Amino acid sequence: MDVLDVAARAAETGPVCDACLGRLVADRSFGLSNAERGSALRTALTLRDDEDYEPVETADCWVCEGRCTEFDAWAERAVDAVGDAEFETYNVGTRTPPLIEENEALLREDAGLDADAGEPFKSEFNREVGKRVGRLTDTEVSFDRPDVQFTIDLAEDAVDAKVNSTFVYGRYRKLDRDIPQTEWPCRECDGSGRQGADPCDHCGGSGYLYDDSVEEYTAPVVEDVMDGTEATFHGAGREDVDALMLGTGRPFVIEVEEPHRRRVDTDRLQSDINAFADGAVEVEGLRLATYDMVERVKEHDASKRYRAQVAFDADVDADALADAVDRLEGETIEQYTPNRVDHRRAGLTRERDVYEATAELDDSRHATVEIRGAGGLYIKELISGDQGRTEPSLAGLLDVDADVTALDVLAVEGESEPFEDEAFFRD
Repeated sequence: MDVLDVAARAAETGPVCDACLGRLVADRSFGLSNAERGSALRTALTLRDDEDYEPVETADCWVCEGRCTEFDAWAERAVDAVGDAEFETYNVGTRTPPLIEENEALLREDAGLDADAGEPFKSEFNREVGKRVGRLTDTEVSFDRPDVQFTIDLAEDAVDAKVNSTFVYGRYRKLDRDIPQTEWPCRECDGSGRQGADPCDHCGGSGYLYDDSVEEYTAPVVEDVMDGTEATFHGAGREDVDALMLGTGRPFVIEVEEPHRRRVDTDRLQSDINAFADGAVEVEGLRLATYDMVERVKEHDASKRYRAQVAFDADVDADALADAVDRLEGETIEQYTPNRVDHRRAGLTRERDVYEATAELDDSRHATVEIRGAGGLYIKELISGDQGRTEPSLAGLLDVDADVTALDVLAVEGESEPFEDEAFFRD
């Protein structure tokens, strides 16, 4: 391809601005803008043909219809559209009018080029406006979920600034029983608080089965500090409502939508949450996180350590208890969906491993049992047997009925590696 021949054929189609001319050979001579390529081509073509130099005003260009004069204006409009929202990364996308796309196709055809030669108008517009946005805001372009996504619609003469969510990671301890992890809408009234014209009897008209939750103690504080529009709590699994979450705590991420603040003092935020929760919940290790941390928290394979207070319906001696827990340790447990959750879980048999098991008698009918097992292991059913749905079980091995009277989760840790990988945190 002789670039001067391409330029000559393109110039014969009518007034073509420097940017549109240079875009035809955008894969040549890196380090130049398309306008610089086009100007150089026009100059070289004039010298080659020994003709008078006749520049083309961008406003007169039949291809872009003068749009290549608007980079600065659209950058300023984009910055205005985002308002006072803090951001560090951004990306610019453009919806090109169909007529400009048709003009580009015609220009390439007349210039003897393939349809995908050079660079599309949309790509140049994104880049040129994007460079100017970066200079105006001292921020950086990102193609991997930026803080702000600008979309310019040239046909509609509009720009949209979508402020993407931000994320805070941490671990929580739940120090009071009968607190769910997230809000628990009433099943009887579907969270409305009403049954017809009357307040719902099941929830007392509140619409929720529990007054408090870990989510309510944490997410609103983060939303307020980051000045967002909504906050969502994502946990690494969840403990039973009546179980405590102690020890190292459970990993979680709070997602804040449309935040106006992204850089916050996480130590102070941690203190604010703990003061608001007033001893019912504690958080620690708060850090600003990436979008990918949500999936890691929800999908990362984790082991759990539990402590259970167990009551037997007959006397149990220490040797028999020690023998039973020894037989559980290292065992693969088969658990059919427990009775207590079969109304919301599919009925199937799950296999989960017990990694460690210890027990100590408190008296002949009470014991403290500690279990470390794979994620998804139902501990209450491992103790009780759940009417034969869990095999083997502590109750089955002892041949006595056994029930968990109190359950504490002591640790939630990644199976192969910790949850806390630096790749998932923001600097």
